[in-house]
Amino acid sequence: MLKVADLMSKDVFTLKLSDTIAHAKSLMNLARIRHIPIVDGKNNFVGLITHRDILAATISKLAEIDEKTQAELDASIPICEIMRKDITTVPPDMPLKEAAQILVNHKYGCLPVLKDNKLVGILTEADFLNLTISLLSALEEETSFRSTSSWNTR
Repeated sequence: MLKVADLMSKDVFTLKLSDTIAHAKSLMNLARIRHIPIVDGKNNFVGLITHRDILAATISKLAEIDEKTQAELDASIPICEIMRKDITTVPPDMPLKEAAQILVNHKYGCLPVLKDNKLVGILTEADFLNLTISLLSALEEETSFRSTSSWNTR
């Protein structure tokens, strides 16, 4: 049986409570990610910030605030002000199917993976999409092999 640890990303980008919205935006853009776990100095999980959280905290472009002012605001707001603390987490030994059901049933984009309250990984929708692509590719190869094998035996 597959476990969360078999699919989770182990090299996780994190931020500290004192980091700002500007840090979070920059990291999300550079790493092309939508979820960043927040940890303390001992790598204890304390919260999560998402792309959606940042959008909600950022002043709308309709307000006609110039980029410099927006950047100053982003640099002045610590992520601890907008991060989510009530996050569902999972252990690395949880069955993968159970974690997938949590993501689907609650419409979560990710699940931080904790062992003894320490962040050890993150499981995202993208991880499951990559798994699905791999499984579909293997299925296509198997189907192709069967078609070729049956043709060769005729």
